[in-house]
Amino acid sequence: MQIWNKFLRLFTVPVLFAPVACFAQYYPGDPARGCAGCGCCGTFIFIPIICLAISVALLVWVARDAKARGMDSAVLWMLLVFFLNLIGLVIYLLSRPQGNLVPCPNCGNMRLQASVKCPHCGIGS
Repeated sequence: MQIWNKFLRLFTVPVLFAPVACFAQYYPGDPARGCAGCGCCGTFIFIPIICLAISVALLVWVARDAKARGMDSAVLWMLLVFFLNLIGLVIYLLSRPQGNLVPCPNCGNMRLQASVKCPHCGIGS
């Protein structure tokens, strides 16, 4: 819990005070200062949004890949990737079952070629 509090303090301080600093740069007689303030605000707003979008896309991919490979703990892998980001993704990639994914002849979802039963429909090939 202590690590989480440190993370929140580290993340919220720049996000809350950066717009104040950007607006403080505004001066009606100098348009360059206004552009610098807008650029700084845009950076502090769009970079976290982009990071969040990439994180959500990784979570969706990990969930689909784990389900297609017949792994029972897809939610745990998603949590690992969510909290550890790239390190969690590397751990997942190294520990997942290896093999080619092929479409199931019954349901059409992707499954491991070597698996006996499809993890989606449960019918053997």
